Amino acid sequence: MLLNDTLQQLRELRLAGMADALEEQLTHSACAALGLEERFALLVDRETNHRHDKRLTALLKRARLKYPQACIEDAQAGTARGPNRTAFTQFALSRWVEQGLTVVIIGPTGSGKSWLACALARQACRREHSALYLRVPRLAEELRILHGKGGIASWLAALARTEVLVLDDWALAPLEPADRADLLKVIDDRAGTRSCATILTTQLPVDQWHAWLGHPTIADAILDRLLSNEHRIQLKGESLRRATRDDTTKTGGNPQTAQPTSMGFPGHDPEMTGHDRRNAQLV
Repeated sequence: MLLNDTLQQLRELRLAGMADALEEQLTHSACAALGLEERFALLVDRETNHRHDKRLTALLKRARLKYPQACIEDAQAGTARGPNRTAFTQFALSRWVEQGLTVVIIGPTGSGKSWLACALARQACRREHSALYLRVPRLAEELRILHGKGGIASWLAALARTEVLVLDDWALAPLEPADRADLLKVIDDRAGTRSCATILTTQLPVDQWHAWLGHPTIADAILDRLLSNEHRIQLKGESLRRATRDDTTKTGGNPQTAQPTSMGFPGHDPEMTGHDRRNAQLV
């Protein structure tokens, strides 16, 4: 009876991780050989992990990543397609968010840019940074709706507090004059702010961005803020979507038996990795 009261009190105190760990200890005879300090340390460790998992779940839900299962452990990058795997992993594990970097991922369509951006954003969430995924072509429409509703100011303020902003398909479609001004507001609110990183994915070379932005003054302002502190990742190779279609054709049209592309960014592979299975509850 006393034990049940203790478990109930732990849950009322929102110590669910500790309560679950205590119940598990009672069912494992090996735990009886542990001292009080060791058992208590295990309880605290479980509660810490439980809170981290809940926080990560909330961060990933708010991030709305296009590829929520993407993670840097699965980025099989190599010289045949893009960045060296070791160099990329070292960068992903570095303090790029705290340094407020602009990460520019450039490559042809289907080269894995969006997947890689989502993997970096997810890694940031795992380190308890907030993130948000946006497609630039759709962003213009969303901003016009916000202007109409009168909620643009609060939305921009919330966006400025987001630690990692993913702007996918940058420079994919022409910009309207009003869109350029709004884009400058988005970039300017984040410029020079520590712990505010931006990830851009694009097919367009950086030296052509000025012409895409159109207005010389606004283009100068946006590019100065974005590119003064950047890290660039260049991808190459044929489309992974085309490779997946080819594999499907070779297997008689059955996508279940098609093999993932040899290079790979596994965001295009329907199979979950062991890491993703362990973390499936987080997304």
